[in-house]
Amino acid sequence: MSSACCSATGASQAQPFSSAREARQAIRRGDWVRHTSGLAPRNAQANLAILPEKLAADFLRFCQRNPKPCPLLAVSETGDPFLPTLGEDIDIRGDVPLYRVWRNGKLVEEVTDITPFWRDDLVSFLLGCSFSFEHALIDAGIELRHVTQGRNVAMYRTNIETIPAGPFHGPMVVSMRPMTPANAIRAVQLTSRVPRVHGAPVHLGDPALIGIADIMKPDFGEAVEILPGELPVFWACGVTPQSVVMSMSPEFCITHAPGYMLITDILNSDLSLG
Repeated sequence: MSSACCSATGASQAQPFSSAREARQAIRRGDWVRHTSGLAPRNAQANLAILPEKLAADFLRFCQRNPKPCPLLAVSETGDPFLPTLGEDIDIRGDVPLYRVWRNGKLVEEVTDITPFWRDDLVSFLLGCSFSFEHALIDAGIELRHVTQGRNVAMYRTNIETIPAGPFHGPMVVSMRPMTPANAIRAVQLTSRVPRVHGAPVHLGDPALIGIADIMKPDFGEAVEILPGELPVFWACGVTPQSVVMSMSPEFCITHAPGYMLITDILNSDLSLG
C-alpha cells in the first residue's frame, strides 16, 4: 500500500487557499495530501464511490434507500471523469487528496491520482459530507475538537444495518464529535436543516448501544478526547460505502480515503432547507 497519506496533527488547520478551485488545483498537483476537514469551509465537500457500470443501478438504489449515510449530490456519466454540476473544472481522477483502490472487497492501494486505474465503464457517485455542516456549527460557537486539534474526524463502523439493494449491504459508518449537552441540542437543530449532508445525528451518548466497543479506537480517522460532561454525538457518514465494499466484495471499486474529500464549488448555504 502506498505511503502517500500524511495526516495533519497539532494546531488547527490553516486556510491556505482563497477558493475551492484553488484548493482543488493544489490537490491535483499533489501539493495537498492531507485531510480536508476545515478546508474551504463555506464549500460543500463530497464523499466518493466509483463503481463499474454493471453495479451502478444497484448502488443508486442503495443510496436512495439509505439517504442518511449516502445522500447523493451527483452521479457521473459512464466513463466520464468530469462533474460539471459540482464544479466546471472538476476531474475526479486527481481532485481528491487520497484515494483507495479496492479489489474483491480488499483495500489494495492508496494513491493520489487514479488516472492509471480509470476505465470506460466507471461511474462516479458523489455523496454529501458532514464536513459541510461544520462551518455552521463553528459559527454557532460549538467547538469541533478535531478541527481545533487539526485532526481527521473519528469514524466508526456500527451495528446499524443499512437497507440492502441488490448485492449492496453492510453496517452504517458514523462520524463522532464530542459536545456538551447544550451544544448537542443546538447541533441537532442546525444539522436537521441539511439532509443532503447527512442531516441530524443518528445517535447521542453511549457508543456501546450502536456497537462501538472502544470510543478511543476509531475504525477510520483519529480519536479525540471526550471531556467530563460531554456526550459523543454521532452522524451517519459517507464512509459507509467503504463498509459496504468490505461486506459485498465487488471485483473493483475506488473510494476516497476517509476524511480526504472532494471540495466542490457548491456553497454549503445552497444545501440548507432554510
